[in-house]
Amino acid sequence: MEARAQRGLELNRLAALVALAMPLLAQAQTADQNAAVMPQVEVNAQKLGETTEGTGSYTTGRGRSATPLSMSLRDTPQSVSVVTQQRIEDQNLVSVTDVVNNVTGVSVNQYETHRAGFTARGFDITNLQIDGIPTTWEQAWSSGEVLGGLALYDRVEVVRGATGLMTGAGNPSAAINLIRKRATSRQLTGAVEAGVGRWNERRVMGDVSTALNQAGTIRARVVGEYEKSDSWVDLMKSKSQTGYATIEADLTPRTTLSAGFSRQETDPKGPMWGGLPFWYTDGSHTNWDRSKTSAADWTRWHTEYDNFFARLEHSFDNGWQLRASFTQGDRKADSYLLYLSGVPDRLTGLGMFSFAGSYATQTKQDDAGLHASGPFQLFGRKHEAAFGYMHSKQKFSSDSRAADFGSSSSDVGNFNNWNGAAFPEPAWGAPTFYESSVTKQEALYGVVRFSITDPLKVIAGVRLTNYEKIGHGLWTPAYAIKHDGEVTPYAGVVYDLNDNYSLYASYTDIFQPQNFKDINGNNLDPVVGKSSEAGIKGEFFGGRLNASLAVFKIKQDKLGQEAGLIDRDGGGPLAPETYYRAAKGAKSDGFEFELSGELARGWNASAGYSQFDAEDAAGADINSVYPRKLFRVFTTWQLPGALSGLTVGGGVNREGRTYTLDPAAPASTNGMIEQESFSVVNLMARYDITKQLSAQLNINNATDKKHFGMFAAYGAITYAAPRSASLTLKYRF
Repeated sequence: MEARAQRGLELNRLAALVALAMPLLAQAQTADQNAAVMPQVEVNAQKLGETTEGTGSYTTGRGRSATPLSMSLRDTPQSVSVVTQQRIEDQNLVSVTDVVNNVTGVSVNQYETHRAGFTARGFDITNLQIDGIPTTWEQAWSSGEVLGGLALYDRVEVVRGATGLMTGAGNPSAAINLIRKRATSRQLTGAVEAGVGRWNERRVMGDVSTALNQAGTIRARVVGEYEKSDSWVDLMKSKSQTGYATIEADLTPRTTLSAGFSRQETDPKGPMWGGLPFWYTDGSHTNWDRSKTSAADWTRWHTEYDNFFARLEHSFDNGWQLRASFTQGDRKADSYLLYLSGVPDRLTGLGMFSFAGSYATQTKQDDAGLHASGPFQLFGRKHEAAFGYMHSKQKFSSDSRAADFGSSSSDVGNFNNWNGAAFPEPAWGAPTFYESSVTKQEALYGVVRFSITDPLKVIAGVRLTNYEKIGHGLWTPAYAIKHDGEVTPYAGVVYDLNDNYSLYASYTDIFQPQNFKDINGNNLDPVVGKSSEAGIKGEFFGGRLNASLAVFKIKQDKLGQEAGLIDRDGGGPLAPETYYRAAKGAKSDGFEFELSGELARGWNASAGYSQFDAEDAAGADINSVYPRKLFRVFTTWQLPGALSGLTVGGGVNREGRTYTLDPAAPASTNGMIEQESFSVVNLMARYDITKQLSAQLNINNATDKKHFGMFAAYGAITYAAPRSASLTLKYRF
C-alpha cells in the first residue's frame, strides 16, 4: 500500500508539473507568433509526414504506426515517439539498439555483445516493423536484428502499448517502426560523410538522390555505409556494411510505383555468448574490468539481411488512396561460439566450464498487403476510413554443428587469467537439423474516424486474424497451433480542449499464441494483452513542438499455467504429460511524459520520463531486470549571431534500479544481483565550416560510468561501453 501511495504521489507531482509547464508553452507560442516563421518547405515537409529530412526538427507532423490512418501525434490516442533524421544525426545513432537506448519508455536488455532484447512497460517487444510491415524475430536466435544500421531509414517511430491492430500477434509492449528513406528529389542531391572514433572505429557513408529523366517523374536514391572497428572488449572486432537502392516512378500524376532493395551485413569477430560470472565461490562479487571477455579469438557471428519491396500507390479524385505492397525478406546467421558457465574460485579462478556451439539459421518472410483509405460524408459531416488485407508467411530453420576438440584440452583453467587467444577451436561437424517452423498470418482490418463534433473525434477499428504455426525440433516435439478469427478491437476518443490541447483515451489489445494443451489435449487460446491508456497531448508552434502525458494499464488474460499431469496413452510407454489451464497473467500500470520538438529558435529537445509497476497474478514483481523508471533527455542549441555555425548539445539517460534472484548463486549469499540507478551522459558539438561542410564531435558516456548492459538468472553479467568519442565530417550537395 505504501508503494502504491508513493506512486500516486509521484504521479500527482508529475501531473502538477505538466499542468504548470503546458500553459507556459502556450504563452511562449503566442509570443513566438511575432517572430519569423520557419521556411515554408520545412513546415510542408512536417505536415506531409513523408520525411523528416531537411526539417531540422525533433518531431514530425503525422504518423501511421498506431493505426492505418495518417494522423498527427496529437490526434493519435496512444503514446508515440518519433526519432527524426535530425536527432539521429545529432546523437550519431547508427543502429536500432542506439535508438531504443534513447527513446522514452523503452529499454535494451543486452544479453551479450551482439544479442539483445527490447522491452517496454514490463514486457518484451517482439515486433519490429519496416514501413509498417511487421518482422518478428526469436530473440534467442538473433540474426542481427538489433544491430541493423540506420543509414537507409528516415526516422524511427515507436508506439507503446498493445499494437495488435497493426502488427497481429505479439506482446502488449510496443512496436518499433523503421521508415525508409524515399527517392523524392527531382535534382541531384546527397551527402557523404566519414567518421573516426575510439577503438579504431572507421565509418564512411554516402547517400545520393537524383532524377533519371528531365521531367523528374522517375527518381532514384542509393545509400551505402561501411563501418569497421575494434572494441572495449578484448579480442572483439566488428565490421558491418549496408547497401540500399530505391526507385520511384510517377506512372501518372496520381499513380506512383516504387521499388527497392537493401542488404545489411554484420561480421563480428570475438563476440561473447553468455556473459561474465557475477559471483566468486565465496559469495563475493567479481567486479571484472570492462575489457574482460569470455570469448575466444576464433568465435564469430556473421549475419545477412536482404530485403526487397515494391509498392503501388494511386490517389482518386474523391480523396481516396489505394496502396498495394509486397515485401520479401531473407535473414541469415552463421555462428561459431564459445559459452563459459560456472562460478570461479577467487584465488585459483577454477570452476568454469566450456561449451562450443555453432548454428546456422535462416528466416524467410513474404508479406503482401492491399490498403485503402479516404474521407466520406455522413450526417452532414466529413469522416475518415481505412481498411485492408494483409498476408504474411515466415519460414524459420536452424542447423547445428557438433564440436570436436579431439586431443586438445577444452579445460577453462584459471578464469582470472583467461586467455581466449590460446583456447583451441574445435573441429566442426557438418550442419545437421536443429529446429524449424512456419508461421502464417492473414488479416482483414477496418478503422473509422468519426468527426462527432469539431472538437470530438472517435476512432473505432477491428482486425480479424487467422494465425497458424507448425514446427518441430531436435528437442521439441512436433506441434501445430492454429487460431482462426482472432478479433483485435481498437477504440479511441480525442477531444480538443482548444488550439493547443487534446484529451484522449484508448483501448486495444493484442494476442500471443502459446504452445500449451489443456486436460483434453486441445491447444489453449492465445494470451490476450489488454491495454488501456488516457492522457493529454499538446501541440505548439504550428506543430514544431509536441508534448504528452499518459497513464496506462495493461492486463494479461488466458495465460497458460501448469495444472497437473495426465497419462495420455493409458499406461503406455509415454511419460505423463503436463497439462495447463488458462488463468489471469501479469499486469502493468504506470505513466509517461514526453516533450519533443523546438522549444525556441535554434533550440531542439527531446525529454521523457516513464514509470511502471509490473506484477504477476499473485502480486509478485515480474521482469525485474527491466528498469521501472526511465528518464531520457537530449537537447541541442544553435548559437545565435556570429556564432550561428556552432551547435552544442547533450543529454542524460537515467535508468532506475533493477535486480534478479540467481538460483545458482553461492549458498553464502542471498542470491540477489542488483544494479542501483545510474545515469549516462552524452555530449555533442557541430561546427558548420561552410554551408555544405560540417564537423561533429560526439562523446558517449562522458562520465565513464561503469554499469551492466544486462544481468541474467544464471549469474552472468554484460558490461556496457565505457566513454567513447567520435568525429564526423559531412559534406552535403
